[in-house]
Amino acid sequence: MSTGTLFDKVWDLHTVAILPSGQTQLFIGLHLIHEVTSPQAFAMLRDRQLQVLFPERTVATVDHIVPTENQARPFVDVLAEEMIQALETSCQDYGIKFYNIGSGNQGVVHVIAPEQGLTQPGMTIACGDSHTSTHGAFGAIAFGIGTSQVRDVLASQTLALEKLKVRRIEVNGELPTGVYAKDVILHIIRQLGVKGGVGYAYEYAGSTIAALSMEERMTICNMSIEGGARCGYINPDQVTFDYLKGRDLLPKERLGKRP
Repeated sequence: MSTGTLFDKVWDLHTVAILPSGQTQLFIGLHLIHEVTSPQAFAMLRDRQLQVLFPERTVATVDHIVPTENQARPFVDVLAEEMIQALETSCQDYGIKFYNIGSGNQGVVHVIAPEQGLTQPGMTIACGDSHTSTHGAFGAIAFGIGTSQVRDVLASQTLALEKLKVRRIEVNGELPTGVYAKDVILHIIRQLGVKGGVGYAYEYAGSTIAALSMEERMTICNMSIEGGARCGYINPDQVTFDYLKGRDLLPKERLGKRP
């Protein structure tokens, strides 16, 4: 086991094999899907007559195309209605948990997983959305992936990935009035550039980061992708554990303990 960063430890624990290409075949503990990038992935599964290997490790919600004014079905937007129908059908066919409209748990895919306790420290998480780095706020290693990779995770629960280097970014001091978490990450991106994180995972640390709420930490990690980083994360601490305690889908034996 690696004795390095959290990223190294999580990566090593989830490594299935080193492929001939030199890439790592990485096991994905949680796969989040939504209506935009999953229909084509499910179509590819059907074309190849493949099954979803671990449907219990995939959770779906309808996210990007939900109307704000009137959510009555069918949607006025025909394409949006087709997309939600495709997701409904696929989740039913493959036995995948689906937080649909009216379930009480439907929402932004990067928000419902932390709210439910699905996002936990030390996990590997993938989703067909670039801002999957949001989950790094909980000490998870979380990647945004493309449609063909969504197919790969559905079929094998793994991804073929080049291992990232880790760049530790320390931010210290008390934020003055009127300066918020988004200002912090925008400043980091300004300093390092929009390509500064290419090939890296950003590890955020320092007294400023430690003082942030979980919601503020999610904001920091969410925008790692705007700085070119594939993922961004914060080492879990008591703030993390206090947020997670009592969440519906956190394993009950871990409640009140450090995950």
